[in-house]
Amino acid sequence: MSLLDTRVPAVLLRIDRNPFHHGTLGAVRSLGRAGVEVHVVADSVGSPVSRSRFVRQMHPPPPPGASPREIAAVLRRVATRIARPAVLVPMDDAGAVAVSRMREELAPCYLLPDGPGALPERVADKAELATVCASAGIPHPVTVVPDSPAQAADAAWQLGLPVVAKWSRPWLVPAGSGLRSTVLVGSAQQARQLYLRTEEAGSPLLLQAYLPPGPDRDWFFHGYADRSCAVRAGGPGRKQLAWPRGAGLTAVGCWTPNPQVRTLAERLTGELGYRGIFDLDFRRCGATGRYHLLDFNPRPGAQFRLFTDTAGLDVVRALHLDLTHRPMPEGSPQAGRAFVVENYAPLAALRPAPRGRELAWHAPDDPAPGRAMWALWCRHVSRRLRERLSAATTASPPARVVRQAATPSPTDDEKASSC
Repeated sequence: MSLLDTRVPAVLLRIDRNPFHHGTLGAVRSLGRAGVEVHVVADSVGSPVSRSRFVRQMHPPPPPGASPREIAAVLRRVATRIARPAVLVPMDDAGAVAVSRMREELAPCYLLPDGPGALPERVADKAELATVCASAGIPHPVTVVPDSPAQAADAAWQLGLPVVAKWSRPWLVPAGSGLRSTVLVGSAQQARQLYLRTEEAGSPLLLQAYLPPGPDRDWFFHGYADRSCAVRAGGPGRKQLAWPRGAGLTAVGCWTPNPQVRTLAERLTGELGYRGIFDLDFRRCGATGRYHLLDFNPRPGAQFRLFTDTAGLDVVRALHLDLTHRPMPEGSPQAGRAFVVENYAPLAALRPAPRGRELAWHAPDDPAPGRAMWALWCRHVSRRLRERLSAATTASPPARVVRQAATPSPTDDEKASSC
């Protein structure tokens, strides 16, 4: 007999059109293995997720740049097809923000955590998060929100180059613009140029003092805050390998006890009255040893399946159990358990894992998504190589080389960190 109420289906919402989003597959498998009927509202073109045997039906997603009202209209149409209330699980920030805005409109069709409606949007906003942390006494990077190109250049100098540049609401950055949600800025001129693209990005630019990565410095905490705001399921984890290296998403992670990180997570969510799934990113300052909160994601993190305890409970199952008024099983943490994203860390997927390991894509009981991912990944890598070779052969050599003082070169940094 399943712990979950299998009469209540689940709808996963992902607006970001990323075919390599393994977190969505993790949620499909977690709920599907428990006998829950799983519907996915996401782009299915080439997506390995659509191959999972645990997906009941794929539904077309909202169009790029859709408003919260348009997103709610899509979800209402899906609810009409399902014909009974379902647990709704946003899998990206854009979806979480839209659902929080339209909660009252969606409540008749979906089961949702009952929390302050504007809170998910507030914590997902990078500029607002700085204010939230200051109010709660949570260490956070020194953050400046410039209001002119000159102020952006001055702030870069004052914070100390290089600095981290982020768009306050990264889910509004238009696809194909060439803008990244977060970059490491190596000069005041680059900060100035980024500011000039504020209107295009759709939200303010902010600059933060940079804390370089290092061994044992990158941490995350996944959890579910129930109806009483108590944190259930999840736990603290250490990022062992990132993609891109030194920054970016977790390619290899390990469930690692850390009382300091847990205390910060529970204190912040408790003071905010937050309810629902959350994913926090921390970086430890090498000089002070303090853990600084970098991101608050009001939805499941892509590696949430790392935190599956001995009773089989994870944050997505905790959400379903809580919203259907079912008791949560009492399990024990599986410290030392590993999580590996095979296309980003193939060698790590082959190493022994004495304390258990979850692979992002491959699963013996659901092999089709893993095969589809490798076929898609090979095409992706081949295309990128062809583009680079084409650019290298068509580029004309400079007429004259002028030697200049070296400055830090900017790099893409999906989760660039600061102190």
